[in-house]
Amino acid sequence: MPLRPEVLVLDVNETLSDLEPLRLRFEQVGLPAHALDAWFAATLRDGFALTAAGSYAPFRDVASDVLRTLLAIHRVDHAGAVDQVLAGFTELPPHADVGPGLRRIHDQGVRLVTLTNGATSVSDRMLSDAGVLPVLEHRLSVDEPQRWKPHPDAYRYAAEVCGVEPAKMALVAVHPWDIDGARRAGLAGVWVDRKRMPYPGAFLPPSLQVSDLGHLADTLAGAAS
Repeated sequence: MPLRPEVLVLDVNETLSDLEPLRLRFEQVGLPAHALDAWFAATLRDGFALTAAGSYAPFRDVASDVLRTLLAIHRVDHAGAVDQVLAGFTELPPHADVGPGLRRIHDQGVRLVTLTNGATSVSDRMLSDAGVLPVLEHRLSVDEPQRWKPHPDAYRYAAEVCGVEPAKMALVAVHPWDIDGARRAGLAGVWVDRKRMPYPGAFLPPSLQVSDLGHLADTLAGAAS
């Protein structure tokens, strides 16, 4: 990773937001709590598949279809279940390190933008609760390039909006597939290993591995000294 990336591109779902509260909504509509993991993974799978085929659908549409399939598999007939679960996205909390970490990074002169496979409006409350809306220069969505990450067009779109070369940017994410995609598009990749999991060998390795955003702030401060 460049010692001082000019721009940090922040993934949103799971990197900044905590999805765990959605488990309760799954239970409230009659699904097992562990179905959250299968649902989120399948939503990404189908979004990636559409992108690979040269097509596009918004995150909410794909997520809704996957959820309907899960409800059918578990034989759950719950009116309004899809809307009830997806409404929980607007109420997700930020991880505890998000506010302090991003403010420290911003104070070091690093530009901050978000780039999500979902809609930017979904994270309004979460980012407000974290107190980081003022430090975000842009909040970007793949709705504009109509290519889900990890397609290179998604990262190039962020570079174009920020007016910098990809080599001067670093993506920050908890997802190895996102790190790999960013690196192949010319960005550096900062892997936030929140769950202390092994990194897949099939992907390009991260340029930097950190435990949380506070650790990232410390590393950037050390590089500047």
